[in-house]
Amino acid sequence: MALNRKKLIDLFTGNISNAVLHIILERAVEDEIIRKYYDKEFLNSFEIAKKYREKINPTDRRIPEAAEMKERVMKKVNNELKTRISKGYKNIDLSIVESAAESILSQLKVI
Repeated sequence: MALNRKKLIDLFTGNISNAVLHIILERAVEDEIIRKYYDKEFLNSFEIAKKYREKINPTDRRIPEAAEMKERVMKKVNNELKTRISKGYKNIDLSIVESAAESILSQLKVI
């Protein structure tokens, strides 16, 4: 069953958001076991996002909705991190959300 473009973009941004979230959480914790878990979750979300990226449009071209995608990813990640901070998570640096999002989006040739 083919998915429409809007649904693919929603799934793509969701997986990118999850990947960015796990990068930031991995940097925030000191426990090696938890860091490995966050790294595994990052890799899983990143690989799924790659597959969605290939379905959106050819990977040699940029996505026209790139700025909108970046804003959506940053908003999702910031909201989730604020929720986790309110639950008692420590050492979370909200200032690196934008740079982490840009890094992943550029790796996937979105921006």
